[in-house]
Amino acid sequence: MEIFNPSLINYLENHTDNEPEALKKINRNTHLKVLKPNMLSGHYQGRLLSMLSKMMQPKLIVELGTYTGYSAICLAEGLAEGGILHTIEVNHEMEEMINSHLKLTNVEKKINVHFGAAEQIIAQNNWQNIDIVFIDADKKNNFTYFELLIDKVRSGGLLIIDNVLWKGKVYDAHQNDADTESFRKLNEQIAVDTRVEKLILPVRDGLLLIRKK
Repeated sequence: MEIFNPSLINYLENHTDNEPEALKKINRNTHLKVLKPNMLSGHYQGRLLSMLSKMMQPKLIVELGTYTGYSAICLAEGLAEGGILHTIEVNHEMEEMINSHLKLTNVEKKINVHFGAAEQIIAQNNWQNIDIVFIDADKKNNFTYFELLIDKVRSGGLLIIDNVLWKGKVYDAHQNDADTESFRKLNEQIAVDTRVEKLILPVRDGLLLIRKK
């Protein structure tokens, strides 16, 4: 189920800054070598993540779900001097590809990749005053990750959760599978959370943009 017409997507991409050459290579390599390449943030969403990061000029970013490194690289483009991005990937088999992709960029030294379960790695690291969190990992635990990190995010910081429109299923009353219900519950829980301001952006599969008060 596609939410947006391909012609609209092409128009948006053609009127957005180009992908940097390194990201073009990573995009292509992901589509050639990895199952489910649609999981990649891609050109338009990647430029949005980069723009948000550049606006925030973060010193500390935490990402859950590295995949092939594309979104981490986009977010790292906006890091302030001396800033660092910590990204967590559960699949150790992705390590070689992630490292090779990071070497294509000028932000490699700003990205620290952790392999393992996100809950454990979050518990092992005393991250505080996080500027940006990007959650794009196993979907059933989205709210768990939100709760684990919200108190570690500074006032005015952002938490971004991907895929919250879930291919359009969340607003289709005929779709009631477990994943769809999980996203509906997540969106409803965030909608009534008074600790944050929130906005769903209809970008690709839906980005939930959350600002901590």
